[in-house]
This record gives sequence, C-alpha cells and structure tokens, in this order.
Amino acid sequence: MLETLEGRSLLTFLAVLEEGNFSRAAEKLGYVQSTVTSQIQLLEQSCNKKLFHRLPRGVKPTEAGEQFARYARKFVQLGYSLEEALENLDHPRGTLRLGSLESFLVTRMSNFMHSFFTEYTEIHLLLETGFQADIVEQVQSHVLDFGIVPMDPKKEELIFEPLIEEEMIVVASKNLAHLIENEGWENTSGIQMIGFGSRCVYHTEGLKLLSEMGLPPGIRSTGFASTELVRQVVTCGLGVALVPKISVAQELAEGSVISLPLPRQVTFVHGIVRHKKHVLNTPSKVFYRALIEYFSNRTSIERI
Repeated sequence: MLETLEGRSLLTFLAVLEEGNFSRAAEKLGYVQSTVTSQIQLLEQSCNKKLFHRLPRGVKPTEAGEQFARYARKFVQLGYSLEEALENLDHPRGTLRLGSLESFLVTRMSNFMHSFFTEYTEIHLLLETGFQADIVEQVQSHVLDFGIVPMDPKKEELIFEPLIEEEMIVVASKNLAHLIENEGWENTSGIQMIGFGSRCVYHTEGLKLLSEMGLPPGIRSTGFASTELVRQVVTCGLGVALVPKISVAQELAEGSVISLPLPRQVTFVHGIVRHKKHVLNTPSKVFYRALIEYFSNRTSIERI
C-alpha cells in the first residue's frame, strides 16, 4: 500500500473530505472532476477499502475513510514540514542562543554580527554575556547553543573550536606608568587591579602577572561591569588592568594609557564551545559555519 500512496492523492482525499463533494473538491484544487474521481478510486484500490459513501448530493466518509483521514493529515503535515526544512537550508530562520564575554563581543564580534544579521534577516539571536564558568555551565545544560570563551574548558562532553589568539597587556595611565617606572612597584602605594571581578579569568591571570612583576601581595582589586568602564577608570589613573590589546588600541595610539613591560607574553585562545550531544537547528549551523570562516579569514589577514 505504501508504495502506491502519493502526496497529490492524499491532498485530493482531504479536499473531498472537507468539501463533501467531488465537483467542489475539483474546483478547489483546479482539477477536472474525473481526475478527482480517478485519484480517489486509486486510493481505495491501494487500501482495498471503500473510503467514501457516494450519496445523491455528495459523499460521506466511511469508517475506513475516517481512519484513513487521521493518517492522511499526519502524512501531509509531515510533507509540509519537510518542505519547510529544505527551504530553510537556503533561507534559514529561527533562533540561536549564544553566550560570550562582553569584552570579546565589543572588540571582535561587531563587524561579524552586522554582516551576518544583515544577510540572514530571519535568524534571531538570544545573547547572554557572562564569565567563562557561567557560559560553560549554560552550554553543558543546553541553555545555550554556543559559548565563546577565552580558554578551552577541557570538558569531556564539550567541543572547543579555537577562533583567535588574543594578546593581553597590562596598561596604566601615563602618570601612573611613569610613577611605577621611577619608584618601582614596591614603593607605589594604593595601586588597584582594575577588571571585571574575581570570577573573570583575566583578573586571575592579571594578579599572577602583577606578582611576577614585583607588586607586593594584598593588592586591592575593583571589578566593573563593562569594558568601557575599565578603560575609563584606568585612563583616570586609578589602577592597572590586564586587557586584550585590541580593546585599548585607541587609548594606546592617543597616549592616554601605556602598556607596561611584562616578564612574559600573555595570550588567551578564544574559541567557540558547544555540547557534543546538542542538536543544532539550521540557524545555529549557519551561524557556526559563518563564524569559523570569519575568524579563519581574520587570522590570515592579521598574519599578513
């Protein structure tokens, strides 16, 4: 039976069921009545059951016809869903959920976001900002489709795809930098570590680095909610910060902040992380491929 069923005949059957009349169903479908009659007869032959009682003023489904109708509707709906899914490959639409550090979004993602969502106008983004631990936890629990984090979380159930290596520097205002250079860390009182708070990986690495640079233990640290606030506070001379070099490129060019000499190079490899068992929808797959390609091109340009 399954080999002889086709979507066109099922649509005809449902039209006859709805209209209660072969001629009205034919008019609705744009067929001649003989075509409708022929398709219903073929269905009845396939089922080996009579699907309609022929009445003087129309038709009425038999018990077999009512049973057949329930499955015909499911079959047709599945066909429409398949059409939509295949069309979605060319015109993706839907929602994707992404988590990232605020500083990475500001410095690295704005151009990509603009071009991507200009092209894919029917893809909608639910964006969460937070620290690495929070983002990883949300990816693990399937709350987020992806996370962008500054280091590989090294979790068995997660896949980490590197995007870009981020050079980190310690910056201070011009006056504070000269004071540190002339007096040394040990003789410079009241220096604060400026950053995003103790839960931020930049903060943890920054404290280790400042200790290596000679800053006495017990440094006071202050956390702020945004990259812009960190830049402003450092520029005002209230402390030093470990930040991505790109995030203070303008301030370095203007001379309002100075990069302090470091005992070693500090880098973070930012990457996109996803759960191995999380099923991605079409918008998420398109976003993932586009993001990988974008950063692959960016890395090639920066190397040149």
